[in-house]
Amino acid sequence: MSQHQPLPPDESPALLPPCCRPPGAGSALLKRLFDLIASGIGLLLLAGPLLLVALWIKLDSPGPVFFRQVRVGRGGMLFRIHKFRTMQVNTEVQGQLTVGADSRVTGAGRFLRKSKLDELPQLLDVLFGDMSLVGPRPEVPKYVAHYPEEVKDIVLSVRPGITDWASIRMIDENEILGRAADPERAYIEQILPEKLGYYLRYAQTHSLLEDIRIIFATLLKIVLR
Repeated sequence: MSQHQPLPPDESPALLPPCCRPPGAGSALLKRLFDLIASGIGLLLLAGPLLLVALWIKLDSPGPVFFRQVRVGRGGMLFRIHKFRTMQVNTEVQGQLTVGADSRVTGAGRFLRKSKLDELPQLLDVLFGDMSLVGPRPEVPKYVAHYPEEVKDIVLSVRPGITDWASIRMIDENEILGRAADPERAYIEQILPEKLGYYLRYAQTHSLLEDIRIIFATLLKIVLR
């Protein structure tokens, strides 16, 4: 089902054993400082475009500008993520996965999702300390319940991020799920385990240099879509 390009050998999402050297306290402090500075500058520089996007959303369809959803953060703590709303209101009850050409997605939402601009409000979550610029993507509780116990604590030991290698390699995830006979089952049995490989490797080996590399790779991937 998956058509993702394999990573180079040094980037493969191998399930590294817990004995691997974890990033030290100094590395964590440097990462948090980088997150604070970058998210603060990003929000200041993007304030104008973000306001225009917010206005577009309000004009395009009834409902709030932001979509808030409970996600699982570091240490298993729950938080409410910020996203620009890209779907009609009160339609999440039909399913939490967005599959193929989902009719719930608004006109503005299709562009925002394609360009990933709907993720930019998560800079607020980074500033507040719930997220990092780079890290495993935060899942909803129902999918975290499917994490194997031997990797759950490791993956949840770091702040979730706006982007990571899984986000880059699986950027067209909803189109892939759209081709599945049972998208929910396909996500749990095929997509999620592949993501967990990337999440686990990042949690065990991340560094500031790796974060910068992932940020630039994300921007390049979006531009070249």
